[in-house]
Amino acid sequence: MTTFATPEQFAAANKATVDSLLALANTAFASAERIAALNLHTARAVIEDSVANTKALLGAKDAQEAISLQASIAQPNVEKAVAYSRSVYEIAAQTQEELTKVVEAQFNEFNKNVAGLLDKVSKTAPAGSDVAVAAVKSAIAAANSAYDSMNKAAKQVAEIAEANVAAATNATVKAVGATSAAASAAKKKTA
Repeated sequence: MTTFATPEQFAAANKATVDSLLALANTAFASAERIAALNLHTARAVIEDSVANTKALLGAKDAQEAISLQASIAQPNVEKAVAYSRSVYEIAAQTQEELTKVVEAQFNEFNKNVAGLLDKVSKTAPAGSDVAVAAVKSAIAAANSAYDSMNKAAKQVAEIAEANVAAATNATVKAVGATSAAASAAKKKTA
């Protein structure tokens, strides 16, 4: 019986697996660090803005000025919330992209190893087993084709989702801006 996996091949495969797991862990930790930094920065900005807005509202001379201040505060707050959401989405998208690269590299390495193994098997296989080896190669080719198709579809879905997120955030900012402008115009008419 012929052995296909030598201790060196086994050790190399284990090292490659550990390296891939480390790459995945490092990507996840880097993403978590970026989210934590974003949240800390956002929390600090929210507190500072809240203090400034409260001071401004407390300094209002009458109810009309307080209403006007509230309307002027709403637009920047919505824009900041949209910017925060966009940043979280970008971090998630970049993390997903990096994780996909690692998984694709593993998949490609696996395919290369299986192809090498099949070549070895076909050279040492008994006569008449060509059909079985060809069937396995055909099944692997079909699986690779399906994987490529799913990968392309997933990338298209991600691109569509990104476009929809961008359109929704822009529409939100415009709607709040229009609402703030309408509130300011109505205030001026009543004044």
